[in-house]
Amino acid sequence: MCRAIQEYKVTQIVGAPPVVVAMIKDSATDEFDLKSLETVGSGGAPLGKDVIAAFKAKFTDKELFQGYGMTETAGAIFRSTSPEESLRWGSVGKLTGHCEARIVDPESGTALPPGKLGELWIRGPLVMKGYIGNAQATSETLVGDGWLRTGDLCYIDNEGFLFVVDRLKELIKYKAYQVPPAELEQLLQSHPEIVDAAVIPFPDEEAGEVPMACVVKHSESRISESQVMDFIAKQVAPYKKIRRVWFVNSIPKSAAGKILRKDLRKAAALGTLSKL
Repeated sequence: MCRAIQEYKVTQIVGAPPVVVAMIKDSATDEFDLKSLETVGSGGAPLGKDVIAAFKAKFTDKELFQGYGMTETAGAIFRSTSPEESLRWGSVGKLTGHCEARIVDPESGTALPPGKLGELWIRGPLVMKGYIGNAQATSETLVGDGWLRTGDLCYIDNEGFLFVVDRLKELIKYKAYQVPPAELEQLLQSHPEIVDAAVIPFPDEEAGEVPMACVVKHSESRISESQVMDFIAKQVAPYKKIRRVWFVNSIPKSAAGKILRKDLRKAAALGTLSKL
């Protein structure tokens, strides 16, 4: 990708967070000339503040913004529209025109005030009419008065900026606590000896589930399981600590760059993670 930017003088790119991370790490070698690049957009998953800070430190003259959208909303429905808005680190921007959004308690369905964490619901002309040939899925996703349940755990601040925490169904249930994998993945990816990482739940008799890190380390790295766990433990609350570590060759991802967690969970259950 960096080679293509250099060769074709690309000015704007949009990708998932791993693309941003790869840009930072590849550019550290000074092998590529990315002077033509003006704007970088990120979507598909939350972009960690550590990654944003590293990007801004490396590319002081380039704008980095985040956006939020779904297939069901025909593309982006939140995004930063100015350099000033992109400075709200961690946010995916503000709601597009002619649309509505609310944060809802996923258990009770009650709308929540600004700053409260809950499921994001969206309504407007960009929202789909339904899933073809799947009335059950449509009724579960589209609820009263045309609201679309996104399945994403988010909050909106007092100025209307949306912050995405993780997918509701991806939350790891550690004892009575909910642990968002994306937060831990962002921290893992900030480690200089880690190329990529994903966090999945691992069954545990006492806790129900524990966070397990699947880690791709640099070829010359000698980082150990305990060092990975200690690195995270120093930065998070006790219930969010990584309890298991598997070193793998790669993290399975979709064409859009999203982590295929089902594949990782299946491999972990079969004890085949080391073959990935």
